Formats: sequence, structure tokens, C-alpha cells
Amino acid sequence: MTFNAVIFDLDGTLLDTLQDLVNTLNSVLALHHYPTHTLDECRFLVGHGMRELIRKALPEGVGTEETIDRLLKDLMVEYADNWMVNSRPYPGIAALLDAITARQMKMAILSNKVDHFTRLCADNLLKSWNFNVVMGHQDGIAHKPDPEGALLVASMLGEDPSAILYVGDSGIDMLTATRAGMYPLGVLWGFRPESELLEFGAKTLVQHPEEIIGMFE
Repeated sequence: MTFNAVIFDLDGTLLDTLQDLVNTLNSVLALHHYPTHTLDECRFLVGHGMRELIRKALPEGVGTEETIDRLLKDLMVEYADNWMVNSRPYPGIAALLDAITARQMKMAILSNKVDHFTRLCADNLLKSWNFNVVMGHQDGIAHKPDPEGALLVASMLGEDPSAILYVGDSGIDMLTATRAGMYPLGVLWGFRPESELLEFGAKTLVQHPEEIIGMFE
């Protein structure tokens, strides 16, 4: 199969951001006297966007919209101060992005993270590479796994969805790719287990970023 472009998820795929997300979340939960979560628990809380992160992290029965609004506001402030304490590209990502760049393929990032923070991460932690499109969650565009954002990115890239390799670490990403008519490739170094990736439609699984380069040969 020939691909003309690659769309990457951000958190858990290009960048290991989990510790900063966990620290920020737990700080806000503790501030409001709610139970905190371990790193492994948070692997299954993240991925649906920051509002849903708060909703999923709260004890059952207390997640009213007013409560979520209040905690989300604090989360945004806390994350703005601490988003880059521990977050870094995964080992092997640099070589992968170099290989894609050398092949003059188009690259994009599509995340459920708020658009401002998505761009901040890309501009600072992935600044050595040129992404044709960087898009986080924006008002008026449905969160993944709705394919709306992925199809919008495909249009911005000027590519048919069938010619796009979609790379992600969660069932959310695999569903997004499948629903958008893209090729779903699951990575095993991220936040979610192999079983989830397969359950939601991954056609290929890789253990290391450089294995993806073989998809372009």
C-alpha cells in the first residue's frame, strides 16, 4: 500500500506526556478534595480530551457540569505551568520524523488535547520538523473517534483519506482512522494495551517508531 501522508496522534504516540498530565490532574483533584489517581490508572482516563479527563477522574455521582467546569478551569491553569516538566518525544521518534521528511511526505498531528496546548507541544518539543497541519480540539469540531477532524485534516493536506497512514496509541485513534477511511496503525509504546488497539481495528502494530519507516518502502 502506498501512503502520501501520515497523521499522528500526539500524547502517547509522538510524545510521552503522561507524567505531566497525571501530576496536573492530581494537583487539581487534591485542591478540591477529591481522590487522586496512579499513573497506570490515568492511562485509561486520558485520550478523550481535557473535559472528559476531569469527568472520568471524579468519583461516580459528583461529576456535575458545574463541578467539571470549575475543575477544568483550574486544570487549564495548572497544565499551562507544568506541561513540559517531564514531557518528551519517545525514543526513535526523531529518526521516524527524519525519514518521513526525507521522503517529502506530508505530516500532520491530530489530538483531542485542547488546540492551544497541542500547538504548544508541537512548537516546543517537535520544533525540528515541519508538520503541514497541527490540530488539537477546537470548538465546533467533534472529538475523536468522530472522523470529522481527521477528514478535515485530510482535506487540508489535499489527500484522499485512503492514502493516509493514521498512527496512534489507543482504540480512539484506531476507530478514528477506520471511520475516516484511513489505514490504522497502532503503536505499543503508548498509553493503551495491544488488546485495545486490536479490538478497535488496528491493521498493523509496531513496537518501535523506526518500524513504521518500513511502511513507506
